[in-house]
Amino acid sequence: MGGFYLQEMQKSGRWDVAYICDVDPEARKLAKKLSPESQVVADELLVFKDESVQVVALCTLANFRKEQIEKAIQYGKHIISEKPIADTVEREWDVVRMTEQSNVLSTVNLYLHNSWYHHQMKQFIEEGELGELAIIRICHMTPGLAPGEGHEYEGPSFHDCGMHYVDIAHWYAGSNYKTWHAQAINMWSYKEPWWVQCHGTFENGIVFDITQGFVYGQLSKDQTHNSYVDLIGTKGIVRMTHDFKTAVVDLHGVNKTLRIEKPFGGKNIDVMCDLFADSIEQGKLSPQLPTLRDSAIASEYAWKFLWDAKSHELPAIGTLDTLEQIRERRRTMKNGYGLLRNNR
Repeated sequence: MGGFYLQEMQKSGRWDVAYICDVDPEARKLAKKLSPESQVVADELLVFKDESVQVVALCTLANFRKEQIEKAIQYGKHIISEKPIADTVEREWDVVRMTEQSNVLSTVNLYLHNSWYHHQMKQFIEEGELGELAIIRICHMTPGLAPGEGHEYEGPSFHDCGMHYVDIAHWYAGSNYKTWHAQAINMWSYKEPWWVQCHGTFENGIVFDITQGFVYGQLSKDQTHNSYVDLIGTKGIVRMTHDFKTAVVDLHGVNKTLRIEKPFGGKNIDVMCDLFADSIEQGKLSPQLPTLRDSAIASEYAWKFLWDAKSHELPAIGTLDTLEQIRERRRTMKNGYGLLRNNR
C-alpha cells in the first residue's frame, strides 16, 4: 500500500514525501528509484523525530501499527493508517482512545467512504427516493488473495477484506449492529474460512446481509467476480455493480430513474490524501474521512461475525492440493486478479 500512497502524493502536488522507511533492503532500493528526492531509511525513529515531518502514512502490517501510532502521537505527527489499526480488538480500542485524547488528526484507509458511488447512493436515500431504508445487501466475491499469501495479522479474508463491507453497511444504516448469524466454509480444507455470509439487524431495525470470499473461480480459465451493493427501501431501490474499472449505479426511485456510469476509482487514495491535506490546513478532520473509531467498530464486528460462523457447522470442502495449484497459478499468471487487480 505504501506504493499507492507514494504514487498519489507525487501526483497531487500537495505533498513532499520527505522519508520512505522500510526494513527490507530491496524495498528501500525500489523506493529510492521511485522517489529519488526522498530520504530512504530503515530506522523509523528518524522519521518520527524529524520536526519538519507533519504526517506519517503507516502501511505496515497490523502487528506494528499500535506502537507506530503511539510514536506518532508522542512526536506530534498526524496519522494516515492502513486498517486494521492494530492486531487485536483490545489493542485497536487502545489506539482509538489514545488518538481521540491527543491533538493529532488521524484517518484510516476505509476506502469505501471515499467512493463516489457510495456518496451518490447515500444522497438518493437522503432525498427520500427510496422511502425508508430497510435492507442492505452487499456481496464481494473475487478470486482474490489466496490463503497463506500474507496478511496473516489482518486475519482471514472476511476480516482483512470483509471489514470494509461491515463498515459501509454500518455507515448506511447509521446505527449499531444488534443481531447476527453467520455461516462459513473452509474452502480447500484450509484452517480458516475463506468465504463467509452473515445476516442480521441493526438497532434501528434495518436488516443486512454481507457475503465475502476470495473463492470465486480461482482456477477458472477466464476469471470473473461478483460484486454489488443493493439498497432496498420501502418505496424504491438503488444498486451498484462494478468491474474494477467502471462502477454503475442504478436508481429506481419514486421520482426518478437514473443510471450513472463513472470510473471505479480503485482504493481512492487520491481522494483520501486530498481530504487529509485539507484537514491539516483547516485544523480539523474532514467529516467525509473515516475515523480510527470507524475502523475499530468494523474490525470488532467482522471478528464477531467470524466467531459466530465458527460456532456453527463449518464444512471443509476441497483439498490443500487444489489450494497449492491456486497459489502456483497466482504466482505465475501474467494477467487477471492475482497481479493486476487490487481487489481487496
